[in-house]
Amino acid sequence: MSNILFNIGKIRVLVFIALLFCCSTYSFAQNVNLNYIPPAGSVPDSIKNSLLIPQKAPDAGSAGANQYLSLQQCIEYALQHQPALNASLINVDVARATNKIALAGWLPQLNASGNFIHTIQSANNNVANGNGTTNQSKDPNSFVPGVSLSQAIFSPSLLYAHRSAPLFIQQANQVTDSTKIFLVSSVSKSFYNVLLTLEQINVLKEDTARLGKNLRDAYHQYKGGIVDETDYEEAEITLNNSMAQLKQANESVVPQYASLKRLMGFPPQQQFNVNFDTLEMMRSIHIDTSQQLQYEKRIEFQQIKTEKELQNEQINYYKFSFLPTLSAFYNYNVAFGSNSISNLFITPYPSSYIGLSFSIPIFTGFARLQNLRKARLEEKIIDWHQVDLKSQIYSEYTSALANYKSNFYNLNLLQRNVALAKRTYFVVTLQYRQGIVPYLNVITAESNLITSEISYLNALFQVLSSKIDLQKAMGNISY
Repeated sequence: MSNILFNIGKIRVLVFIALLFCCSTYSFAQNVNLNYIPPAGSVPDSIKNSLLIPQKAPDAGSAGANQYLSLQQCIEYALQHQPALNASLINVDVARATNKIALAGWLPQLNASGNFIHTIQSANNNVANGNGTTNQSKDPNSFVPGVSLSQAIFSPSLLYAHRSAPLFIQQANQVTDSTKIFLVSSVSKSFYNVLLTLEQINVLKEDTARLGKNLRDAYHQYKGGIVDETDYEEAEITLNNSMAQLKQANESVVPQYASLKRLMGFPPQQQFNVNFDTLEMMRSIHIDTSQQLQYEKRIEFQQIKTEKELQNEQINYYKFSFLPTLSAFYNYNVAFGSNSISNLFITPYPSSYIGLSFSIPIFTGFARLQNLRKARLEEKIIDWHQVDLKSQIYSEYTSALANYKSNFYNLNLLQRNVALAKRTYFVVTLQYRQGIVPYLNVITAESNLITSEISYLNALFQVLSSKIDLQKAMGNISY
């Protein structure tokens, strides 16, 4: 009995193979290609378009694009053209100019002045010399030009400007460095985001092509009486879902390009394509996770250290504000006087003097002491900010390290899943064509394959993104 059943099964397999051979021979004889649509009425209109293989969609941003930019080229372009970075570079020059203004008080100060006087009524003939009047008060017209020269010798405010000037330049440079670090990190992530979508588009194109072929196979098998009508209807549903995902991915890559252009400072009306080396990208996902965290390498820690040094200079300024302000001066005046304006400049009366000027703050209503107390309290606030910053940096580092390790582990597992899903899909598809399994198994295998491929791509770019976060947390981003 078992032999009879075995022979019947063998005969059924041979008949099925012969039927497939006949179908393929008939298709070849009729020169039917993979885009063949059966005559009108033989297939519902709802699936005619689904029987066509979708054409290869153009890469987003390719319209009018005449250049390909790698990640490094995008970063270099951003470091030259990004508006926020260029503004921070200008702020460095602004800081230098501000320092020169503050330090200008150390240079000699030269001023010229003059008074033209017409006396209407004079009280007496005894007028002091050197204060803008002539020696001859009986002259109703007088002109007194003068030149005054002063040189600061010591001033607490000028001393503070001198000591804090390099710190202000350092602070401006650190803001620029922080902007560069943020720019490199943001451009890299945006670049990877575009790549992820483009790779997803490629995967969905392959998936749509496979599903289109499955739909045609299901239809021909239905017409051959091998399967029922629900097989190619299920195939159409699966194909439509894949085409919807492909359309969504094609549309989403456009604003992602726009975001990358904005970060780069790239002209919006111009186009470019991203260029990358897959092997190089796979090699770049590795990072030494055994490195120790060094707070001093973080730009935020360097900035708060500079802020603390500036605050210390502020404290010193209030400490020494009781010291006198000392300066030297020289004045030269020439007085002219006459009864008539035409004879005003005939006889000059010159005068000059030199001296020292000083000012000592004796009592300022305790303002100096309160300013000193306020500055010291502000220094304590900065100390607490530094403590909080260390905790924040450590939290970012541990979070970035954990994300990188978990994403890297996930990537290795998903890479194996892709290989298994491809093999499973191949076997299930072959079994379906032989009539061994129903079409539902093909749908499940196809769904597992596309899910594993998309998940693998997401994991890959999550590893790249988490690597950037880890480098930023450790202060290892170069620019």
